[in-house]
Formats: sequence, structure tokens, C-alpha cells
Amino acid sequence: MVKVAVIGCGTIANAAHIPSYMKNKDAQVLYFCDIIPERAQKAVETYGVGKAVTDYREILKDPQVQAVSICTPNNVHAQIAIDCMRAGKHVLCEKPAARTYDEALAMQKAQHETGMTLNIGVVNRFNDAVRHIKRYIDQGELGEIYHVYVSFRAHRSIPGLGGAFTTKAIAGGGALIDWGVHYLDIVMYCCGDPVPRTVSGQAFCKLGRDIDNYVYTDMWAGPHISGGTYDVDDSVTALIRTQGPVITVHGAWAQNIGEKEAYIDFMGDKAGIRLQYGGNYTLYTAKDGMLQTITPSFKSGNMFQREIDEFIDCVQTGKKLPSHIDTVILTAQIMQAIYDSSEQSAEIKL
Repeated sequence: MVKVAVIGCGTIANAAHIPSYMKNKDAQVLYFCDIIPERAQKAVETYGVGKAVTDYREILKDPQVQAVSICTPNNVHAQIAIDCMRAGKHVLCEKPAARTYDEALAMQKAQHETGMTLNIGVVNRFNDAVRHIKRYIDQGELGEIYHVYVSFRAHRSIPGLGGAFTTKAIAGGGALIDWGVHYLDIVMYCCGDPVPRTVSGQAFCKLGRDIDNYVYTDMWAGPHISGGTYDVDDSVTALIRTQGPVITVHGAWAQNIGEKEAYIDFMGDKAGIRLQYGGNYTLYTAKDGMLQTITPSFKSGNMFQREIDEFIDCVQTGKKLPSHIDTVILTAQIMQAIYDSSEQSAEIKL
């Protein structure tokens, strides 16, 4: 049995991490930790296991704990992950790795020094449709992937306007670091994690600045907070050149266009694929003198359960997963370069 602690008992912990640990026959949760005591205690009562604590450093002192899930706000990812690894704990840290590339590098450095596992919660690397697309690309079915177009756009759905999601000191950014991290990571994974070369981008902080008068269609992380903070990007655009394909990005939490888009186009010289984020994909190709459109049907497993199952397995075996910090660090580097390019109004060479 791998003895586990969950640090941060909010939405993602209860929706994904904790239920997945409970279903894994090789995992046993010993601690639920949250700075809000009621959250940790509720987890103990809900799942019928573990001990509630408010200070994660109490977990570090327990030699029984072998692995931790970090499900906290972004601003404490780096410190908690580093402390856990230095205390001999394997770590699964929710995405993004950290607020900044420098913080992510510090996490990677601690992983290399300690030899403990550090996986980041880029859960789409455990998604069936995404893994199918990676196989197509690896097998050469699409030919040369020369361009990937990413679109994640919503009408007006800034999460928790005025709170942690829209406070740069806590989250590190807005639409790019919250939503864009998943899309960029899918591209990197499917295309073999190509090294980025240059980045040109622009992030916009426009629609949510007047918090009290913001008109919205959805506020999925809670109602707006009057007098709160809004200093992050609500939309972003970027051009990324890599040693593989060129990647273009168009993303928005909020835009004054009443259409939602959530897809990635992989364009190869033999075939192309459009992946609907969180759903199925369509392959477009030409064979035997005919244009063909193929939408496969397949049973899709729970990617969060697979992420937890493979994390437990890698703790037991030492296996290195696709979500290891050594690969995910590239996505952190790209996002940082987009923000730097936006601030400097210049292309960033990496």
C-alpha cells in the first residue's frame, strides 16, 4: 500500500484526486490537509479515512507518508512541492506547475537533487483521445506536423472575478495559465515535446476590470467579489516556433463574441486532426483518390483515475511518466515567454 496525503481539499481534490485514490487498491489516504479546518474535516467524514490537519508540515514529519497530491492555489505549489520532496515524499502537483517558469525550475531542481517523483497534473496526457492522436502522429499517419492551431474561447466566463483566479500574485496569470496550460500541454505531448525556439504573444486584461458592472453568462468559480483584484489576462494570442511545428494560440476566458470554441487542429502534410477538447476527434485525409473524414468511436476511460493509478504505480516502480516535471517544464517555459513577450512588446528567443 502507498500511504498518501492530500494537501488542499477544494474542488479538484474532491472531484478527482480523492475519489481516484479511494478507488485504487494500492493507495491509502492518511491525511487531508487544508488551511480551512472545516474542509479537511469534511473530507475525513465524507470518505471515512484519514486525519484532518491544517499545516502540511505535519505531514512531512510522518515517515509513513510516501506520496502527496498538491491541490492548492498556484502561489504555494512550488514551496509545498519542494518541501515534500526534501522530506522524502513523491509528489503529484496540480497544474500549472507554478506561477512562473523560475518557480517551476526550482521545483525541477529539487526533483533532480532528491530523486523523488514530481508529476504535474496535466491530466490530458492520460486522456484516451489525446493518446490516440499521439499514436497517429508517432506512426507517421499525419505526415509532417507543420502547424497546430489552438482555440479555447468563451463568451464571458471569468472564474471567481475578484478572487484567487484573477489575482496575479496567487494564480500567476489568467486565461493562459488556467485554460491554456492544458491546450499547450496537449500539443507538446502529441508532438513529442518539441523544444520551443521563439515566442511572440500578447495577453489582454480588458473585460473584467470593472468588477461590479461586469455582465457575464457564467461564473463557475463563484460570484464576483466587489472590491476584489483583477490583474490577469482574460484573453491571449501567441505564435510559438518550435523545433517541430509552429503553434498558434487564440484563447479567452471572456470575449465579446458569443461563440464558444474549444479545439486543437493538428495539420500534417498527409492528414489533419481536429480534437474537440474533452471529447472526440475527427481525422481528415485523402486515400485512393478520395477525400475521407473519419470520426472514430471508442470507449473512453476516466483520465483522472488513470492519472492517479499511474502515479501510484510510478511510486511503486520508479517509472517515469509523461507528466514528469522534465517534460512539463517546456509548457511552463512557453507560457512565461508569452507573458514576457506581451510585457516587452517583443519576440522572445529561447
